[in-house]
Amino acid sequence: VQLVESGGGLVQAGGSLRLTCAASGGSFEDYAMGWFRQAPGKDREFVAACNWSGGLTHYADSVKGRFTISRDNAKNTVYLQMNSLKPEDTAIYYCAADYSVVVNTAGQEYDYWGQGTQVTVSS
Repeated sequence: VQLVESGGGLVQAGGSLRLTCAASGGSFEDYAMGWFRQAPGKDREFVAACNWSGGLTHYADSVKGRFTISRDNAKNTVYLQMNSLKPEDTAIYYCAADYSVVVNTAGQEYDYWGQGTQVTVSS
């Protein structure tokens, strides 16, 4: 499975971005999908994840109410809508695929990773 993220960029605090992750090379519906991020000098952290249908989701407390994960299985794509962005959201955001029917928050459970897309939020 190959994953390619897009949609990152520079935005002012309070603004919005939508990240897109396009998957290829596998049966997309077999995978739960997640978003993780890593800020400079910090460990990678879980952001959001959804199950194969998108009907079950899980969010980190730091983004709950501001970020929304969704997927379009017809397009083999998962999205992360990010609203009310804060400077502390600045990081490289990674899309990941987990061959699982459950929603995992631990990065080591995920089987495939994208290359990442930079999100920078200015104050």
